[in-house]
Formats: sequence, structure tokens, C-alpha cells
Amino acid sequence: MIIIKNGALVTPQGLRRADLAMEGDKIVRIAAAIEPGEDDTVQDATDCWVFPGFIDGHTHMQCWTGMDWTADSFETGTRAAVCGGTTTIVDYATADRGVTMPDALVEWHHRADGTCTANYAFHMALAEWNERNRADLSAMREAGVSSFKTYFAYDHLRLDDAETLEVLEELKRVGGILCVHCENGTLVNALQKRVFEQGIHGPEGHALSRPDVCEGEAVSRLLYLAHLAGDAPVNVVHLSTKLGLEAIRAAKARGQKNIYVETCPQYLMLDDTCYLEQGEDGFAGAKYVMSPPLRHAGDRAALREALVAGEIDTIATDHCSFNLHGQKDRGRDDFRAIPNGGPGVEHRPVAIATSFEGQLGPEDLCRLMSENPARVFGMYPRKGCLAEGADADVCVWDPQARWTIRAATQHQAVDYTPLEGFEAHGRAKAVFVNGVLAARDGEPTGAQPGRYVPR
Repeated sequence: MIIIKNGALVTPQGLRRADLAMEGDKIVRIAAAIEPGEDDTVQDATDCWVFPGFIDGHTHMQCWTGMDWTADSFETGTRAAVCGGTTTIVDYATADRGVTMPDALVEWHHRADGTCTANYAFHMALAEWNERNRADLSAMREAGVSSFKTYFAYDHLRLDDAETLEVLEELKRVGGILCVHCENGTLVNALQKRVFEQGIHGPEGHALSRPDVCEGEAVSRLLYLAHLAGDAPVNVVHLSTKLGLEAIRAAKARGQKNIYVETCPQYLMLDDTCYLEQGEDGFAGAKYVMSPPLRHAGDRAALREALVAGEIDTIATDHCSFNLHGQKDRGRDDFRAIPNGGPGVEHRPVAIATSFEGQLGPEDLCRLMSENPARVFGMYPRKGCLAEGADADVCVWDPQARWTIRAATQHQAVDYTPLEGFEAHGRAKAVFVNGVLAARDGEPTGAQPGRYVPR
């Protein structure tokens, strides 16, 4: 057995002083004191918090986005995740137009199986709606896929409103949840052209062409469609604006219950002044080109207030990494050609713990980054809680650690981090995946114990 001793276990009821024993891939015992036998291994957790492993419910590893392949593979991305305390990711497999969902799932398994340090599950994104996809929804559920995604933006991915309504109705029938990228793609296309023709070609044009109205309108439209589908369950991903938040509040006020809200560290910590960053080559603002874009300081403040008030359910990363040099800089003369996305899977837990120090306690961090993702995406109570019989995914967290985030020392396979120079408070001291020590003090052990998680 592996015994974690002298720590404070993080539970929904508060911190509990207790020892925890893991055997194989399960938590087998929690007690006030567990005495080790001669064959047992002890992990000292004095002055540490013991979390159920963190879950990142929104990643894009080893993914072709229509412009380029992401910099992180499943191997490098999950290794980086575990170094930061994340033991499970839920990645977006995508059935492009002309590709069936079963074939897409096979392809994503081919990319991930046998390479992962963290556990991995898959959402399934639909780029078209037809009778074949309707029929395959049940097969996806049987394969352990309980969450799906559609887009209101990107011409090669988006569905129209009538198609989205049918997807919502079918998912309600088969017991799935729909995650939606909420930006008005028609407006984005027109505004991109308008901004470019005004002579704005740099990274700042990205934010100017995707204003908050594009998100607010799309969030409102999604929630009306979900209402029309009989309060079908929806997950609003990467919420970035006060307008979007107000649309969610309005839907809840009129009685909708099955609304889940995700945001990301970048929308809680950064703002659109980042696009003016020059750097050595005058193009550093491209690091922050992601969709939705970074927003005004007022949006950031509204989201932070909502997070502390309990209005946001989960914090994910939307990790979609591209190198600044050799990938993002291809759009030097046209912001529309900058690959959209940024890294974050390694630093999410410490970024939130530090940024909200004094506002969110360990129980809140657990709820936002472990328990709620497990509940929303069909993994609870196997994951997302410390309990006898639960999976042995455990993060021993040292809240006293102090260090600085640097691209030079990160494990994400990308040449920058949006949080360069951030003074971090806390660190994953020991991270266990399926009962195997996968990272210690922010460094990988070399083990690859990650498994597919059917949900």
C-alpha cells in the first residue's frame, strides 16, 4: 500500500485530518491514523492539503485546428498536466464533416492510448448533423462518451440553430450534455473583414473583431434553444464576458435548471491590453490570440465576482497550444491567420489558488477543479472525491511553496506561457494517477499510468 500520512484531506464538508491508503488503483482506507506495514510506502503530507486529483474538462491535445497541429501531443500535454496536479483531462475529439463519430473516436484513441501520464476521457464534437450522427449518439454513450460539443462559430464546424435544437433534443433523450462554443460566427466573419480593411492587421484586431456582444448573443440563443428542448442540459464553455454571464442569470431566473458554466484562468487573470504587448519582435500580443479573446477589465472583474459567489461551476483551460515562433507568427501580417489557442494545462491549479488567495479556500478549489468537473461529466464519485473505493487519483498540495512560472522550466511543449513571471503560491508536491506516483515537486517521474475513462 501507499499511505499518505499527516495531511489535511479536502472534502466538501471541510478539511479533515486523516491518513489515506491506496492499494492498486483504488483508495482502500481513510482513517485518523493508518500504521504502515514493512512493505508499505509512506508519503508524508505534513502541512499539506490532500486533494482528489484535479480534472481539466476542456483540452485540445494533438489536434488539427484547420490551420496547424497543436504543439502538445497527448504525451507531452498529460505529462505537463500531472506536474501541476491534474490527473484527468477531458479532450475534444472531433467528427469533422464527412467523418462519423465512431471513426473519430477510434482516431482519438489512436492518438492517446499508451502515451498518457494523466487519465483521459473524450467529449465528441459534431461538425454536422445528419441521420447517421443521430443514430450514432447511442453508440457513443455505450463507448463511454457522455458529453458532446457543437459550435456557433467557425464555418467548417458550426451548426445552425435548428440543427442545434435537434442535437439538444436527442441528447436529452439519450442522457448526454451539450457543450457549446458561444460566439456568433456570422458576426465574427463580417467583423474580421471590416477590422482588417480598416488597416488593423496585428493581434489587437483579433479582440476587436470578436466583441462581447458576439458571445452574449450566442449564450442567450443557446439557452433559449435549450429551453425550447425542454430544459436540455448544456455546458457553456470558456465564458469570458459580463454579457454572457447576464444571459445565464436571465435563463436561470426564468426557471432553467440544467445550465453549467465553465470559465478559464485567462479570463479571470488577464485582459485585452495583452494584445498590445510588443516583446523583442513586436508580435508578442499573438500569444494571447485565442477564442474567445481576452476581454476588458470589467468583464474580468464580473467573472471573478461570479466565481467567488458560486455562479460558475468549473474552471478548465481550453489548452490548445501553438508556438509563438513558427506557428503563431505566420499571422504577422494578418491576425486572421494566427492559430487560435493558448497553453495552460500545467498551471491552472496554482494560477487559481494564487490569484484567489484569501477568496477561495481549498474546498472551493476542489469543487471548481475536481468535484464539479467529475459530476458534470459523469465521473463522480469514482473521481472528484476522496473516498474509500474511489480511484487512486490524489494530489498532495503544499500551500507554502513559492516559485515563479517560466516557459524555460515548464513541461508544456510550447515556447511561451501567458503567465510568464507569475509568482506562484503553492505546488503539487506529489501526484498519484491510478495509485502510481506520476509527478513529484512539479517534475514528472517518467511513469505513464494514464488510462481511458469511460463515463
